[in-house]
Amino acid sequence: MTAGVAWGGHSMVSPLRRVLVYPPVPPHASMSWQAFGYLRHIDHAMARDEHAVLRRLLADAGVDVVSGEIDRPELQDAIFPFDPLITTDAGAILCRMGKTLREPEVDLAEQTMADLGIPIAGRITDPGRVEGGDCLWIDRHTLAVGRGYRTNLAGICQLSDILEEQDVEVLSFDLPHWNGPGECLHLLSLISMLDDDLAVVYRPLMAVAFVELLEARGIELIDIPESEFVSQGCNVLALDRRKCLMLRDNVETAERLRAVGCDVTLYKGDEISHNRTGGPTCLTRPILRSDSV
Repeated sequence: MTAGVAWGGHSMVSPLRRVLVYPPVPPHASMSWQAFGYLRHIDHAMARDEHAVLRRLLADAGVDVVSGEIDRPELQDAIFPFDPLITTDAGAILCRMGKTLREPEVDLAEQTMADLGIPIAGRITDPGRVEGGDCLWIDRHTLAVGRGYRTNLAGICQLSDILEEQDVEVLSFDLPHWNGPGECLHLLSLISMLDDDLAVVYRPLMAVAFVELLEARGIELIDIPESEFVSQGCNVLALDRRKCLMLRDNVETAERLRAVGCDVTLYKGDEISHNRTGGPTCLTRPILRSDSV
């Protein structure tokens, strides 16, 4: 961890120094995996083992892994800490979730921030909705936000007002209907930054204006194959510039990233990722990204 600094970093690609994760907890017997939109019943033993390997891979990469504690068995989606908050140089911004079952996760995130001594820099309030999965740092002064079923215009306007104090411009881009509100399509379902000038993308569902902005800024776009969109080929976590972690199933995407100089680490996520449709970005909330050691 960078000396004297505990949080911050307006970046998706600066070296990941400190990250928050939440190990899975056993579900209550009365819980419905269908209500969460999972693909099958929850296999907690598999989830526990896969998450332990994920934490070990992060630690082996030199990341300070902070393990929070999910305090309610009904918060199964809380293993995805990227969504309830956004980390900024001034502290955390608490989101307001677009998925009703996930609303209590914001309280959990707030308590975790208090435990870690990280101040709250802002909060999205009713009628606004913002989920972290719709937010992408293009550079330290530019945050792209997807407007869709999980993040609305009122939330984006609130987020813009909060970040204006940090000299950050918020740019909004519409997301497509895709399969409707019952299935989660975040902006980060379509793109991950891997370097200041490199991103992996699924272009068919991206807004034209967003593609044009990225290209105008000199960002090279690496397209995933059609067959790897459903297996979350775009959901890639940058551990550093051109050093990344992704699901082992996306073989062709991994090869395309290696071809442009990326160091790729693969992990198994049959339960924590595929069943619950959340990749390595979703499973982690970067607390500190910094180029300073």
